[in-house]
Amino acid sequence: MYLIFDTETTGLPKRWDAPVSDTENWPRCIQIAWQLHDSMGNLLDQQDYLIQPDGFNIPYDAEKIHGISTELAREKGHPLAEILEKFNDALARTKFVVGQNVGFDINIMGAEFYRANHKTLLGELPVLDTCTEHTATLCAIPGGRGGKFKLPTLTELHQYLFNTPFAEAHNATSDVEATTRCFLELIRRNQYTKVQLDVQPDYFEKFTEANPQEIQLIGLKHINLKKASEKIAKHLKNLDVIEVSEEDLNQNIKSLEDAEFIHLHNHSQFSVLQSTIKVKDLVASASENKMSAVALTDHANMMGAFHFVKEVKAHNKMVEETAGGEAENENTIQRNFIKPIIGCEFFVCDDHTNKNVKDYGYQMVLLAKNKNGYHNLAKMSSIAYTDGFYYVPRIDKSIISQFKDDIIVLSGNLYGEVASKILNIGENQAEEALLWWKTMFKDDFYLEIMRHGQEDEERANKVLVEFARKHQVKLVATNNTYYCAKEDADAHDILLCVKDGEKQATPIGRGRGYRYGLPNQEYYFKSGAEMKELFKDLPESILNIQAIVDKIEPFELARDVLLPEFEIPDEFRVKEDEADGGKRGENAYLRHITYEGAKKRYGEITDEIKERIDFELKTVENSGYPGYFLIVEDFIREARNMDVSVGPGRGSAAGSVVAYCLWITNIDPLKYDLLFERFLNPDRVSMPDIDIDFDDEGRGKVMDYVINKYGANQVAQIITYGTMAAKSSIRDTARVLDLPLNDADRIAKLIPNMSKLSKIFGVPEADLRKRFRSDELEKVNNLLNISEGEDLEAQTVKMARVLEGSLRNTGIHACGVIITPDDITNFVPVATAKDSDLYVTQFDNSVVENAGLLKMDFLGLKTLTLIKDTVKIVKAKHGIQLVPDEFPLDDAPTYE
Repeated sequence: MYLIFDTETTGLPKRWDAPVSDTENWPRCIQIAWQLHDSMGNLLDQQDYLIQPDGFNIPYDAEKIHGISTELAREKGHPLAEILEKFNDALARTKFVVGQNVGFDINIMGAEFYRANHKTLLGELPVLDTCTEHTATLCAIPGGRGGKFKLPTLTELHQYLFNTPFAEAHNATSDVEATTRCFLELIRRNQYTKVQLDVQPDYFEKFTEANPQEIQLIGLKHINLKKASEKIAKHLKNLDVIEVSEEDLNQNIKSLEDAEFIHLHNHSQFSVLQSTIKVKDLVASASENKMSAVALTDHANMMGAFHFVKEVKAHNKMVEETAGGEAENENTIQRNFIKPIIGCEFFVCDDHTNKNVKDYGYQMVLLAKNKNGYHNLAKMSSIAYTDGFYYVPRIDKSIISQFKDDIIVLSGNLYGEVASKILNIGENQAEEALLWWKTMFKDDFYLEIMRHGQEDEERANKVLVEFARKHQVKLVATNNTYYCAKEDADAHDILLCVKDGEKQATPIGRGRGYRYGLPNQEYYFKSGAEMKELFKDLPESILNIQAIVDKIEPFELARDVLLPEFEIPDEFRVKEDEADGGKRGENAYLRHITYEGAKKRYGEITDEIKERIDFELKTVENSGYPGYFLIVEDFIREARNMDVSVGPGRGSAAGSVVAYCLWITNIDPLKYDLLFERFLNPDRVSMPDIDIDFDDEGRGKVMDYVINKYGANQVAQIITYGTMAAKSSIRDTARVLDLPLNDADRIAKLIPNMSKLSKIFGVPEADLRKRFRSDELEKVNNLLNISEGEDLEAQTVKMARVLEGSLRNTGIHACGVIITPDDITNFVPVATAKDSDLYVTQFDNSVVENAGLLKMDFLGLKTLTLIKDTVKIVKAKHGIQLVPDEFPLDDAPTYE
């Protein structure tokens, strides 16, 4: 006896290896069908049931797959207890349980039996599956794991066995009928062994005699579940529709006249390869739309935060200067001050430390109310990378609970916890999630509602509005922005293809043969008028935005550089320093070791030397950074103690007698008449900057010393951002659009070296003549002519113009090292990098010092290693100890 069965469910489990007793993990069964056949394949029984949802609803995403709506299951379904009893009777009559990937269905029903506290034989019966490595070998479809063939779907197995596709999948009745046909045909073709079927040696011969022809479907008539659900939904909609009257709409529109819409959910190019918006363009878009605030909410990182605040500050300064200048004429664009709102869209999973489960989590938007809130965002973003990175940077609710102060939470898009659970798991679970966030953040939690013109959004929005009214949680209208203008949608889609290595011609969808992409072209920076029109039936979702903006306190991220505390001998300590944070002790100690070094360097300290040293020390004292010299002197001295070669001096630091006396440099500025003012200008207080060369083999030893001295949590390397250059943007776009490689190469070569598309297009011809040589100008004109066409080459150039400059990847600065006075995450967000065990700052080299971080440049030079090795070889072969620092620069034989 063979019992072939299949189920349709409310979704998929989070963990496929969870026991059936983990009932929260396993979805609910909403349809079950089975066929019972004797050993010769004769049909003995066939049943098909919808199951009434009891205490749960059928999520939208599940309904899209199998077509069974909550309303249909309630109207046509049977009580679960009745179905479990009947299914148990069928199990009692069979020898084997059979199915396509039947382990899933066994767990689904096992969980239902467990919930109902109903005993069953299901887990005790032997199992025969039509989805195995054996059937994979039969179908021979490439793409499996480890170079094997992929496991076949029911449709693929049916196609192989009968040379005809199986049309109607995801209906348990039709799936069981098709599975049964495949299973019995596999028996007829001797694809099971007598051991597997526990039969006599002549069984297969008898089965073939009983079934001489290809196995056929039993001919069941299947209900079109989707149409049945749509019919009920249409009827219910007619009953439930509450039309908003014209008068009410007009009243809503009037109430929104003076309301301001602010975009609170925006991604910049720092959401790597997911957005085409440059930070500058985001601020410009807010300005052009006369918005008084705008938010930046990149995916899991805060790389753009400093640039964002800096750009807003520059904009506000321009507005202030314009307002204070001459009267504006009629052509002057009216611009307003903008409040920057720093946020982050986090991936919130169940356990961010669990690297065994591929759990991307839910996407939740968190906004900083003030500087403290910003630091909490930075902490969470750092943890997401340093502790939670598994495919994506993740945190969990325990981290959010720890750093929740001064944070506003928006419920996110369709991948947010509440909306996602509405669509994928169930409304009860979604409501539980909402209550957790509301309990945690109270009035600082808002339900985000979006309208990009998608059916799934409308389904989620209906429930979100109900939840908002039921639990007194405020709604807030947002647009999930990934590009500035609607016409940039195509370029953005190309960017997504670049990220995933796909062709744009590949259809958008899930599964094999599909690619990721946004469903439409509505993810752009919409005007306030457009957003008000979209939400005129829910005016409160627009009006509530101002309450969020009012909670935000503007703050600066720029600050003076903070040096780590340098331990100085007790005799140089000054009590007043502890009280007022002064540098008296450090200045005194620096003076002491400088003069001690000067005695060794010069022997006799003349008035000229003393005057120069005192001048430099006074300048250092006025700069406020004596600790910088102490730190550098310390690790350079230690480097020499570890037999690491140190360069003689690089750049303007070679002009400092203090540096020379401290053995930071090995070039006497007085001897060569070098200017100190090029290094530190007394009239302009600035941070000293000394680039230090080490031999490339010894650089790691110095790094280890610094890490051990200050702590691994206070030392980091600096991130770098790799952007799409002009030629690479052409080649990437061409690959996505499937332009032939030789054509892409030809177009890319029309761009002069070191030039940008932005410096070519939209530039007057006279300026192009000044900028390029005659041979380059000819190529540039050719490029401009190509862009004016309508063919694939023209499209490639046009799209590449939008993508040029987009952030493509991140790396590590070749020599920059950050040292902080405390845990580095107290100052800036950090990430991790493949090529480094150290933290990496999320802020790049252009802003780290402005953000208050001490930056040291540790350069590893192969030349120094070569010199060091040469000295050792000479000593070994000739017994002569060479000292490169003492080589005379005027040694005539050297130049001969």
